[in-house]
Amino acid sequence: MSLEKDILLSDAPNDHQKTLVNIFYTYYYLVDKMNDTFKKHDITRQQFNVLRILTTVKPKAASVNLIKARMLDKMSDVSRIVERLRIKELVVRQSAEKDKRAVDVIITAKGLALLDKINPEIECLSGLISNLTVEETVTLNKMLDKIRTTDEALVVDEFH
Repeated sequence: MSLEKDILLSDAPNDHQKTLVNIFYTYYYLVDKMNDTFKKHDITRQQFNVLRILTTVKPKAASVNLIKARMLDKMSDVSRIVERLRIKELVVRQSAEKDKRAVDVIITAKGLALLDKINPEIECLSGLISNLTVEETVTLNKMLDKIRTTDEALVVDEFH
């Protein structure tokens, strides 16, 4: 697969623009594959992300604010996602011990069982990048990290 063949992109003004389009195109390609996996289990990517976050703090509870801070999709409405997971009995909500106005969330045994079922399928998604060598994945991770650490002022200046 190549960007030029897949979306007929041959007129990118420069390699930086082509790379940006390529990152977006690859992101959506991977998201579609992930969505297909989660759909089979009647959850969303965001719900999976919340469950994954909760496993990192178990057996303790996580506050909604902690979950929000660790979400991959920062635009997610965490309270709504948690409520949907509660209805599915994958999490329980309880008042926080220190601040009764706050809500803590704990993953249930049913939530853990669902993750145990899904995780091998998520591992299979790693096969989508299995054609990269270990060295290439290390380099790619470093490059993606570098993109996110670009000085925001430079990005703003380029568009004005």
